[in-house]
Amino acid sequence: MGTRVVGRVSPMSPFSESCASLVRGAGHGVWGCVGSPVLRVPGGAAERPDPRVCPTEMAFQRSHRLNLLRLVVLLLVALAGIKFLFRDSFTLELHKHVSKDSGFWGDAGDTGQDAGPQSQVLVLPNAKITAPRQEPGQQVPRDISATEMRLVHLDLKGAAPRVSYLEQVFPLLSQLGANGILMEYEDMFPFKGELEILRSPYAYSEEDIERIQQLAELHKLEVVPLVQTFGHVEFILKHEKYQHLREVERFPNSFNPHVPDTLALLKSILSQVIEKHKRSTWIHIGADEVFHLGEGLDSKNWMSRNKGDTGTMYLKHIREVLGFLTTQYWGLRALMWDDMLRKISVGALQESGIAKHVCPVVWFYAPDFEAEQIGPFLAKYAESGFEAVWFASAFKGTTGPAQSWPPLSYHLKNHLSWLKVMEALPRLAPLRFQGIVLTGWQRYDHYSVLCELLPVGIPSLALCLQTLVNGGFTEEMKKKVLDTLGFQSMQLEQSTCEGRGSFPGAEIYHMVEQVNGHLKESILKALEEESAIKGWFSPYHRKHQFGNPRNLESFGSKVLKLHEDWEGFVRDLRTHMETVYFPDTVEEWMEENVNPYLDQLRDLVRDYRAIIRLNARPKVT
Repeated sequence: MGTRVVGRVSPMSPFSESCASLVRGAGHGVWGCVGSPVLRVPGGAAERPDPRVCPTEMAFQRSHRLNLLRLVVLLLVALAGIKFLFRDSFTLELHKHVSKDSGFWGDAGDTGQDAGPQSQVLVLPNAKITAPRQEPGQQVPRDISATEMRLVHLDLKGAAPRVSYLEQVFPLLSQLGANGILMEYEDMFPFKGELEILRSPYAYSEEDIERIQQLAELHKLEVVPLVQTFGHVEFILKHEKYQHLREVERFPNSFNPHVPDTLALLKSILSQVIEKHKRSTWIHIGADEVFHLGEGLDSKNWMSRNKGDTGTMYLKHIREVLGFLTTQYWGLRALMWDDMLRKISVGALQESGIAKHVCPVVWFYAPDFEAEQIGPFLAKYAESGFEAVWFASAFKGTTGPAQSWPPLSYHLKNHLSWLKVMEALPRLAPLRFQGIVLTGWQRYDHYSVLCELLPVGIPSLALCLQTLVNGGFTEEMKKKVLDTLGFQSMQLEQSTCEGRGSFPGAEIYHMVEQVNGHLKESILKALEEESAIKGWFSPYHRKHQFGNPRNLESFGSKVLKLHEDWEGFVRDLRTHMETVYFPDTVEEWMEENVNPYLDQLRDLVRDYRAIIRLNARPKVT
């Protein structure tokens, strides 16, 4: 939430030119920049001098009129400046969901002056956040349901849902208390032209992107696109076309910030995404976990030449990205993950000037933490010039790269901890809280396996959203979540929900629960604990293709029934998943979560049928 970051009027800005044109074009009543009527500026031909008036008096009158005209022009310019600076106050009223109240490198100490030109403050129009700042002693409202933004993060670098599923989910998110969506498209965006190589084979179409925004608008959800601009760019740098832009040639994680083509590419990517999100007032530039920064040869040379460090080098690149956004997309507010800022000195942050143009999103996903653990970061950001802050929690995707089932209690505690930070913020730092991102990571990075699927994470998301909306966890709130999702009960420590479920994807939720809890167990039990299999159908028997049908038939019907049941179950699961996901996601999830166990049973049944047909022949040598 919060206010729009705007620049002050400069003599050559388009805004001041437009105000000047109002004065020049006056021949009718003109309204000033804040909506108050101003004096009509006389226009047209000069009036004829009255012959009855002496020349001295006429000269005095002309001088008086000229001075009056100058005063009017100065007044208009002043009003224009005031309107420009306080434009956000009017913008806020247009968005009901916007607040009306308003170790990667070494020592964190102040760094010395950078000798190179890169140390200069970002040359951009000065910015001002116009909503009142919280002062120490003020209390964060316990009910934040109508004041700050709550963005649900959709990580589309894996298991991107079909738009038809989002059409079902968006109303639920709005009902539960979300008022925005953070869309991390990665390769699901319909890049075109030179960037088309970045698209997934199942990328959304331009019509899909428009439909997503229409659905979000219908349900009062603001769409905030996220474009990674420094680290986590594997989906870009994996392509041979862009390998020369890697910080370290062997690793596709991070950009080399010194190659001119890096910024040029980012400008193209940002432009295509922003042009398709003209309703959006925010953009998230990522910029977290820039692994191996400073290890490339160009970076080492830069630091040696400019007596800099990785912190100043990082800020230089962020300044360039923000400079492009501020110049090309006036009024678009920027967010960035904060982890790379944590060990950069206050002096370097102040010198960079980025605080005027971006808001840090402080992320922390542990279940239990105290506000005092976050306090030093917040105090540092306030001292560095930031006026507002966002937080980031997690409802799934942070408890292991291959986690398939979200631990409810873990994520609930994470949100309860963040509520304590919100309450303590006025005494921790003079920062205005603007919103929170409920992250739902689908992969740890572009190359990792899938984490919990979105339908499986919805109960956790519902619990966490309602905890934020209500300022805490209560039995009454829990009952509301159960009623909304169509469950009868919820066991937090066991991370289970009882009942049929009526939310979008409930069938997938229950079927994944069966896979997660019973598939592996039942198959391994049959293969490893059935004495008849161990005694008369061992790997040796199967390798040499021999066995006694009398002994095989003692366990055969049980194994065949188990195989038949699981194959039928998986067919149904696949059918349900295909209504939500594209084929690549369905195949990947099956390969990772079903086939490692079911394939063992399939192989056993195949060998069983083959050896039964041999009718107790001698073993194959």
